[in-house]
Amino acid sequence: MTHRLRKLAATARLSAAQLRHEIGRSVLVIVAIALAVLAVTLLAGLGLGVLETGQDRFDDADQDVWISGGAVELTAGGGMENPIADSHQLAADIEEREDVESASPIAFHAIYVGTEPEPSELELVSGVGVPNEHGGLTLEEGDGFSEGDVHYGEGDYDGPMTREVIVDPRMADRFDIEVGDTIYVGTSPSAAAEEEFTVVGISSSYSQFLGTTTATMPLSELQEITGTTGSDRAAFVTATVAPGADRDAVSDELQGEYSEYDVRTSEEQFESMFEDQVLLLASGTALVVLAVIAGVVLTVNLLALVASRQRGELAALRALGLSRWLLTGMIGGQGIVLGLCGGLLGLLATPPAAFALNHLAASLVGFENLLRTPPIVYLAGGAIAVVVGTLGAAVAGWRTSRYARLEQLAE
Repeated sequence: MTHRLRKLAATARLSAAQLRHEIGRSVLVIVAIALAVLAVTLLAGLGLGVLETGQDRFDDADQDVWISGGAVELTAGGGMENPIADSHQLAADIEEREDVESASPIAFHAIYVGTEPEPSELELVSGVGVPNEHGGLTLEEGDGFSEGDVHYGEGDYDGPMTREVIVDPRMADRFDIEVGDTIYVGTSPSAAAEEEFTVVGISSSYSQFLGTTTATMPLSELQEITGTTGSDRAAFVTATVAPGADRDAVSDELQGEYSEYDVRTSEEQFESMFEDQVLLLASGTALVVLAVIAGVVLTVNLLALVASRQRGELAALRALGLSRWLLTGMIGGQGIVLGLCGGLLGLLATPPAAFALNHLAASLVGFENLLRTPPIVYLAGGAIAVVVGTLGAAVAGWRTSRYARLEQLAE
């Protein structure tokens, strides 16, 4: 036992001596391993974020049942075709059920907005029509709609137009908009110049759900400016079930009653939309897999290079009578030290890098917290740096020691 401990201590001293002898190379390898670990944590975090963001958006919507009439498609004029007709009446009929607490239609349309009426100053964004006062929005500024969807009236669209709109933070920054400002909204640049709306709130709820810049207004007023009041069209009718009601049972009963539509629970609706985003799913999965593979390959190659660069020293030690196992242990010990230092540096750099990338992603695409780094991501980065790196260095050291012969001392 004592002999083995002495042998282990001697191996550690040899490893440390080699690292100190080539301090510049050791620092470069540590930095390279840190970059490999950082690539693993960031790519894996991005892949997990892509996979989880869609589910979070549905959870935030806090709706139990989603009723749709098919995909929201573009019209010949570039607008959006909402498939559900008579959406207010459909929502009212569903809301009369005892096992349903509330039901609401939601519509989407492509609209132009801007703070100046000139066509060149207007931009195309996603218009969202919601019922009630806030439509489930979480307001970051402002008080929201003062009267809600009053323009709908009793179905005649003869109520007053509130001309209120809620914009998302990106639009507010882009046009320097504050609550109380006036903006122009319409389905074309010329039509928008004649439609003035007052900003009553700033919210990122729907922009994060859709992933685009959004302007949200009472449903009937969006239908009015888009010319769809006659058919009362919406993209979805969502419902929350009454306390104690079984969501799956309510969904099944609604499907039987309204067979012309697709009725799904929130989980089923998310899965349905995700099935249409095969490329997104594949991208997220590929990022996670590629991050791990790239980290393993980079780390093993770096430490194999370290072992290869010591071929001359290994040949000299072999000539002095040191066994191959001892030389392998020496290289493996270097792998442990380099992997620990590089892994720790990479893990420490992950939080600030993730914060910066999330801030950039939020400003570019509107999704907050897109890159996520749960503990499993840090464990993967640390394991690659230490475990895989050490094993790779040991294997490389063993292979190098086999070819470390006296002839190389003369080279």
